[in-house]
Amino acid sequence: MSWLLVTLYATYCKRKRAGASCGWPLVLVSWWVFSSLLDLISISVYLISLWNKTSLRNTIPAASIVEFTSFPISVFLCFTALFMCSSKTNLDLKQYLLLNDEDCAGRDNFSRAGFWSRLTFRWMNPVFEKGRAERLELSHIPGVPPSETAESSFSFLQESLRDQKTESASLLKAIIHAVWRPLAVNAVFAGLNTFSSYIGPFLITNFVEFISGEDSSHGHYYGYILACLFFFAKTVESLTQRHWYFGTRQIGVRVRAALMVAIYNKSLLMKHSGRSMGKIINFLDVDVERIGDFFWYIHGIWLLPVQVSLALLILYRNLGAAASFSALAVTILVMVSNTPLANLQERLHSKIMEAKDSRIKATAETLKCMRILKLHSWETAYLNKLLQLRDVERSWLRRYLYTCSAIAFLFWASPTLVLVIAFGVCILVNTPLTAGTVLSALATFRILQEPIYNLPELVTMITQTKVSIDRIQDFIKEEEQKQLRPSYKMKTSGIAVEIEPGEYNWDADSKSKKPTLKINKRIQIMRGEKIAVCGTVGSGKSSFLCSIMGEISRTNGRRISVFGSRAYVPQSAWIQTGTIQENVLFGKEMDRRWYQQVLEACALDRDIGNWADGDSTVAGERGINLSGGQKQRIQLARAIYSNADIYLLDDPFSAVDAHTGTHLFKECLTGLLSSKTIIYVTHQLEFIDAADLILVLRDGKVVQSGKYEDLLKDTDGDLVQQIAAHNQSLSQVSPSKEHGLLMSTRYRMKQKDLREVKYFENSGISELAERSCEEEREFGRVKWHVYHTFMTSAYKGAFVPVLLLCQILFQGFQMGSNYWVAWATQKEAQVSREQLIGIFVLLSAGSSMFILGRAVLLATIAIETAQQLFLEMITSILRAPMSFFDSTPSSRILNRSSTDQSTVDTDIPYRLAGLIFALVQLLCIIMLMTQVAWPVLILFIIVFAISIWYQNYYISAARELARMVGIRKAPILHHFSESLAGAATIRCFNQEERFSKRNLTLIDDYSRITFHNYATMEWLSVRINFLFNLVFFAMLTILVSMPRNDIDPSLAGLAATYGLNLNVLQAWVIWNLCNVENKMISVERILQFSVIPSEAPLVIEHFRAQQGWPTSGTIELDDLKVRYSPNLPMVLKGINCTFPGGKKIGVVGRTGSGKSTLIQALFRVVEPSSGRIVIDGIDISQIGLHDLRSRLSIIPQEPTLFQGTVRTNLDPLQQHPDSEIWEALYKCRLGEIVKQDQRLLDAPVAEDGENWSVGQRQLVCLARVLLKRRRILVLDEATASVDTATDNFIQKTIREETSNCTTITVAHRIPTVIDSDLVLVLDEGKILEFSSPQDLLKDESSAFSRLVMDFLGRSKNHHAELELE
Repeated sequence: MSWLLVTLYATYCKRKRAGASCGWPLVLVSWWVFSSLLDLISISVYLISLWNKTSLRNTIPAASIVEFTSFPISVFLCFTALFMCSSKTNLDLKQYLLLNDEDCAGRDNFSRAGFWSRLTFRWMNPVFEKGRAERLELSHIPGVPPSETAESSFSFLQESLRDQKTESASLLKAIIHAVWRPLAVNAVFAGLNTFSSYIGPFLITNFVEFISGEDSSHGHYYGYILACLFFFAKTVESLTQRHWYFGTRQIGVRVRAALMVAIYNKSLLMKHSGRSMGKIINFLDVDVERIGDFFWYIHGIWLLPVQVSLALLILYRNLGAAASFSALAVTILVMVSNTPLANLQERLHSKIMEAKDSRIKATAETLKCMRILKLHSWETAYLNKLLQLRDVERSWLRRYLYTCSAIAFLFWASPTLVLVIAFGVCILVNTPLTAGTVLSALATFRILQEPIYNLPELVTMITQTKVSIDRIQDFIKEEEQKQLRPSYKMKTSGIAVEIEPGEYNWDADSKSKKPTLKINKRIQIMRGEKIAVCGTVGSGKSSFLCSIMGEISRTNGRRISVFGSRAYVPQSAWIQTGTIQENVLFGKEMDRRWYQQVLEACALDRDIGNWADGDSTVAGERGINLSGGQKQRIQLARAIYSNADIYLLDDPFSAVDAHTGTHLFKECLTGLLSSKTIIYVTHQLEFIDAADLILVLRDGKVVQSGKYEDLLKDTDGDLVQQIAAHNQSLSQVSPSKEHGLLMSTRYRMKQKDLREVKYFENSGISELAERSCEEEREFGRVKWHVYHTFMTSAYKGAFVPVLLLCQILFQGFQMGSNYWVAWATQKEAQVSREQLIGIFVLLSAGSSMFILGRAVLLATIAIETAQQLFLEMITSILRAPMSFFDSTPSSRILNRSSTDQSTVDTDIPYRLAGLIFALVQLLCIIMLMTQVAWPVLILFIIVFAISIWYQNYYISAARELARMVGIRKAPILHHFSESLAGAATIRCFNQEERFSKRNLTLIDDYSRITFHNYATMEWLSVRINFLFNLVFFAMLTILVSMPRNDIDPSLAGLAATYGLNLNVLQAWVIWNLCNVENKMISVERILQFSVIPSEAPLVIEHFRAQQGWPTSGTIELDDLKVRYSPNLPMVLKGINCTFPGGKKIGVVGRTGSGKSTLIQALFRVVEPSSGRIVIDGIDISQIGLHDLRSRLSIIPQEPTLFQGTVRTNLDPLQQHPDSEIWEALYKCRLGEIVKQDQRLLDAPVAEDGENWSVGQRQLVCLARVLLKRRRILVLDEATASVDTATDNFIQKTIREETSNCTTITVAHRIPTVIDSDLVLVLDEGKILEFSSPQDLLKDESSAFSRLVMDFLGRSKNHHAELELE
């Protein structure tokens, strides 16, 4: 009592003087140390005397209950005192770090923690304190240990791979070699945990015999010694288990980081013509995560035989050789029977992954092309396609989960089967059975049940991990196409590029004999020369540039030599998510003067001046909130700012209007870049005369090369033919001679005419992009409705009570069978051996049947729940308005569709069910222990109260960490997909290292979240485990102290047997409780995307348009006002006009005048704020979106093809016969191109249509329109990416095929709209002019006249030359 009082008083004094000293008083520490030593000596002497059956000497104090009770507490206090000072110092340091959030990420608490802090996970306390004080953010989380950083992890893996032979390098061996040291330490913890867990079953026989009074030679002290040994073993077991589990997670973090870096770096080094982005993202999102999780299971491989061996030793001691060997035989039989199931699981899982790859790939493509799908009203067809792919995945998932159910039944029932066999053999060979030996066998198999139960999961994990490692290894081992890279040398002579004869093909393995590009003669490009590359659509112009960059496979010939640095402007603009300034600088240092010159030359200064945040305005994903012209000019500015030696420009003028194009050519190519080597592809022939050398391509060959004047002399040459087509185009623009006076005004036009502004972004562009950068995150507990929705998604929750009943009955039958066999062995006179084993078999069979029912029900519920959640989410996403896709990066949607959906498919149902099952089991054990020793109930109440306090302390931080795990994954996937899309640009600018560093930072951010997320659970488990161990120790002490007559030995022994499993079960409950809430965040995230505000209905049944509508195609715009958001300004400001049916309407105006917005309003991509659009007497806002969009046709500015075949691209709804498709193809000059492939209409189209040129893709879009044959056709900058001859052909085809249609043409090229019946000129969202082109050209001051003169002005020189010809 005095000992306790002094300790309490010292504690009081210490708290009162908090902060005055760093440790306990020296006197008190000394007392604890000497008290521990004295207790240890007393207990040791007492144990030796018991072992040798000798009496104690009077000189040595006898050990009493006080010594047995105080010894563990004294040792605990000694450790506390010894490590208090270092822990205190660390804690102060951590709290200091928390005050400096910016430094927090760079410092890691774990490496600096002392022994005691690591043992009890106290180094996590600052994070919990911060989480309680405020909402946790990334800046609050400390960094990961140096060994777990992405850079360090990857270097370890690379070193391991280098140590192996290149031919036979194994990724698995390399991973194991890279982490063998922490893995070995972890194995020590796993081994200690296993041995300490079997001390309980080993001693339970002694304890039951002691309680039953069979061994009267031992007094109470013997019981207290057993209780202390139990407590010590359980404490060691608990601590080693926590550090074992955390160690495996730590290794997983390291391996995950290393593989992510390896996959990213590999992706930057190779072309992905054969690998879809969806599949590679699946490597990161699913496979890498699975390999990281595997280390949680890895020690199970060697621990299982150890556990079985220990169990057999205990059985041999209690039941004899016959029973133990029969048990071994049955155990081996059970394990062997798992082999076919394991093989089946591996096959099924491979099928699931293949199906998931296909679904994710299709989802990614659907999201990328969502605007096109909505304009063509194809989203329903593509939704059905995704659902079909999901059905394939679901069918494999169903077989997989039912296989898992069979395995679960087999292994839940196997311990019972082994017990039945063991006891049956004992009866056959007349081995004596006592309550102690029976309960010891039960305890042994209860512990063995866990590894045997986990064996199916272990086998599943091994098979899944093998599949994932094989997939990643195949990817990493793919050839990097180093031979493709041209030779880059320093500037040693006047030569800039030396192109050698050779053949090039996009698909190096293609069976096609015809190369994509064939260079027949050597071409030398000198420094400072301007090289123009021209040719018709599909002639190989972009492939020519790619051959210089090394982006296309060289199948024959010598390597191209490039002397100096390069910059590249691709035809399809690639813009990073980030500020405009970041996009232009592209990793270079800021030179303010040069930067300003570049912006002015690229006509970006006015755009930036109009944005609220200037050049700090954030561009959304793929530049979604920028116009086509803005994107093109930003990437041109990026190239110029790099100040490279050689510039490769792929049709940089196609996306801008005539005047802006002239400005760019003058200020950039002949201005800032006048001394640079420039190779530029163009369809605008007015820009080729300034070139020093012109290369004309046809069918992948250079058919003409020379100076402009020389090529004009060849009247039969391709260039002259193209110029003739250009001349024909210009001849359509025939203004009266007096308009020649306006030519001079072109040069006096103000800079303001150059600006290209999307007006809806002027005040809101940054707001839109900011929304897309930071993902929305829930706060606080996962709401009850999330759990309710999840549990009632399948069959309205009808099977949940049945599932719960199965578990309760299983638990009841199992405990009943155990009690029966323990009780019956003591009543040999009343119960025969046949009755004993017969009733035991019946009760065991009953429990097994309910386990089978539970497993099958759970699989059924899991499949249906996952399907319902997927259906709601994917339907909601595809029905969302375009504004949702503009502000939501596709990586977020893909993350939910892959990672979160996988969690729902195979994880959450089993976690949630596991929690419920464990809770039922825990409550049954508590009831049993309370029945034996009722005072334990009071302790349980106290422990539960403390546990709840601990959980409340921990949950705020843990929950936010779990949420951040999901959120911090998305930036990695986004950066990855963005890097893949711009890989050619990144390689050309030699920016691989900078992008890799960015990747390392993002991975480290993710790692530090997951690292601390894993530690939170262990922090809680260590504390609550200790509390439950104390309760178990208290129950044993009470049983030892109680009179023998008041105890039912069988019941008490059964309580002790189940109590041995108390800490494991409690840890399982805590782990599942935390894990379920963390995993339920996946459901929460899926539900977020299941309630997206939808577009207008696809079909309104009571207001449907007639079958032939529209009949004439008359479009009335009545006071049309449009804005993109309530907080953004009006874009269209009261448009009033009528487009007569069957007429050709040209819509012109500077970019930003509202042309594209008008088209979007016509298709109801954006709904009018006021006013209306009437087509043939029907207000389009009154009918369903499908009825509207399916009756209109559009050729969009950016041609989009889908992965599949030619047929599925032209007719995805399968509404037309092949004959009509071929007719459309020939009308678009695509028939011969398609016939080059033997598969004809089934010829494959690559992802994004990469195996077709941009011009060819545009022709495919034209073929789609010709197939649909609608009364209203819209062309939105549809011919921007094609040469003049092809443009003329497209216009001619459209005139012939749509003679009775209303055609609305938005164009930069004046010849495209000059033959229209009416021209609508827009300016700042208002109608400037609306009349026939002839009437408008008569008025010299009209805006349309100025545009025409502007176009003719830049073609003036060519007119003169053509006349000379």
